[in-house]
Amino acid sequence: MTTKDTNPKDAIGSSKLPVHLWPTTATAAGSIALLNGALKYGRANWRVSGARASIYYDAAIRHLTAWFDGEEVDPDDGVPHLSAVLACMAILVDARAAGKLVDDRNIAGGYRAMADEMTAHVARLKELHKNKAPRHYTIADNDGEAA
Repeated sequence: MTTKDTNPKDAIGSSKLPVHLWPTTATAAGSIALLNGALKYGRANWRVSGARASIYYDAAIRHLTAWFDGEEVDPDDGVPHLSAVLACMAILVDARAAGKLVDDRNIAGGYRAMADEMTAHVARLKELHKNKAPRHYTIADNDGEAA
């Protein structure tokens, strides 16, 4: 019996969407926040009523900022902030795919050009301060305080 170098299914399957790359941990985390929303507002409510981009953007930024500031869970409902961020992003993606995204994003304001302009300063500033060694504080400096 001889074997082939590859299974014929490999050629077909390898050209399809690589869903195995999405971490199942992210699915689990996002599902908790989506459950929270389903219990409050109804499952997939945005597919009927629509989802305003600015509302979900604001919520995602608030949750991400609170998490980055050291707070693990939302004190309002106990849902992890990162779970809420994933849910916000999932709703935006799903609403867009369903044709129910109310796209109220800002008119273009030159962000990309400004970011590129500011990024050019990074190397210059690193060079300017290369001989300095300031202490950079992190969450580990909270002395055991739970955020």
